[in-house]
Amino acid sequence: MLRWTSLANQWFRRGLPGYCAFCFYSQAGEEGWCSECYSMLPWNRMSCKRCAEPLTAAHQTYCGHCLAEPPNFTATTAPLCYQEAITQLVHDFKFHASPRAGRLLVNLMLSRRPHALGCALLPVPMYPGRARERGFNQAQWLAERLGEGVGMPLIHARCIKHLPSQRSLNRKERQQNLNGAFVVAGDMPEHVTIIDDVVTTGATGHALAAEVLAQGAKRVDVWAAARTPLQKS
Repeated sequence: MLRWTSLANQWFRRGLPGYCAFCFYSQAGEEGWCSECYSMLPWNRMSCKRCAEPLTAAHQTYCGHCLAEPPNFTATTAPLCYQEAITQLVHDFKFHASPRAGRLLVNLMLSRRPHALGCALLPVPMYPGRARERGFNQAQWLAERLGEGVGMPLIHARCIKHLPSQRSLNRKERQQNLNGAFVVAGDMPEHVTIIDDVVTTGATGHALAAEVLAQGAKRVDVWAAARTPLQKS
C-alpha cells in the first residue's frame, strides 16, 4: 500500500528534486512521482458520470442517487478515490498547509483533467471565520494553480453561512445544512467548473451549482482531486 508520510513531507520541504513522494525513488519526473507509484494510486476508474461515486458494475453509467435525484451539476471529474496515500496527502495539504502536498494534488488533477473544462473555474468558497482559522482556502489554492495549468480564469462566490462540520452528516443532512450557504454575484459564463479537493456526497457542488445556474450559467461541472468511496459517503 502506498503511503504519503510525514517523512516524505520533511524530505520535500528540504527541496530535494527528483524523488517520488510515495516511495523516495530518485528517478521521479517533474510531477513528483515515479511511474510505478502513479499506476498503483487508488484511481477512481469506474464511477458515476454525474457525481463520480465509485460504481460496482461496469455496465452502470450513473449511480442510484443521480438516477433518482439528479444534482444541479452535469458531470464530475474526481480521478482518485479518497483512500490510502491520497487520504494522507489531502490531510497534509488541508490541515497542515503543505505546499508540496498541494502541488502533488494539482499535478494529479492535471494528469486526469476533464474532457470539457468550460469557461471559468469556481473554487468552493469558505466561510470567512473558518478560512481565518485554517489560514487558507484549499479550494482557492488548487483553483489558482489549476487555472494557470489550463489557461482558464477564476470566478468567485461567497459563503455567508457558518457551517458546522459535515463529517457525520449523510447526503440529505448535508443538503439541508447547505441551504442558503452560497452567494454568487453578477452574470455567470455559460459553462462553469467548480473546484474542490474532495467530493464526499456531492451536496456542496449541488448547492453551489444551484446559485451559479440561477445567475445565468447553462452548465456546471465539478472537478476535484478525489471522491469518497461509496461505503464512506
